[in-house]
Amino acid sequence: MTNAIVFDMDGVLFDTERISYECWEEVGSAMGLGDLSKGLKGCVGLNHADAEALMHNLYGENFPFEEFSETVHALMKRRFLEEGIPLKEGVREILDYLTENGYIVGLASSTGRESVMHHLEEAGLTGYFQAVITGDMVEHSKPRPDIYLKACEELGVSPANAAAIEDSPNGIRSAYRAGMKPVMVPDLIEPTAEIEAMLYGKFYSLLDVLDYIKNRNR
Repeated sequence: MTNAIVFDMDGVLFDTERISYECWEEVGSAMGLGDLSKGLKGCVGLNHADAEALMHNLYGENFPFEEFSETVHALMKRRFLEEGIPLKEGVREILDYLTENGYIVGLASSTGRESVMHHLEEAGLTGYFQAVITGDMVEHSKPRPDIYLKACEELGVSPANAAAIEDSPNGIRSAYRAGMKPVMVPDLIEPTAEIEAMLYGKFYSLLDVLDYIKNRNR
């Protein structure tokens, strides 16, 4: 594949997208905001500023984004405290293999740095990444290429020589526009024909990605 791999976080390393969806629906219903499913899918992979712009575009300038967002994050935080932050299958196996075999490994998440570092520290994953780029470090995050370009710059690698492992269409668009090799491990959103055309590879778990890398290295 390549010797440099940059991971998305939510939906790739952590099974947090599912919890995020549930919290969105619960808060949206409690606030009487109606069906937010279009906004929910559209916001996957966006940073806070871009998510706010999208929600206002979809639901009008009077949509109470800050109140909604803060309530959702408070509910998610409570659930993580009660239930823990669930890892996706194969996370430790693939990170161990990449580290032991000299790969350059980074993380590019649209989530804010405080939450990203908290999740990584709670799971004991911080030591695997040579660069951690978060949504508040760039003006525009996914689907624009900025966050992946910054990740490659921090890692000292050319985008053409790096793969990005993503679960969302916005993340795939971002990696593709950055000139990287987009690899999709779908979580809650299956790729459309548009997204399929951008992919270097598609797998259904990180263990499948790991098997592919091992086979390439034989």
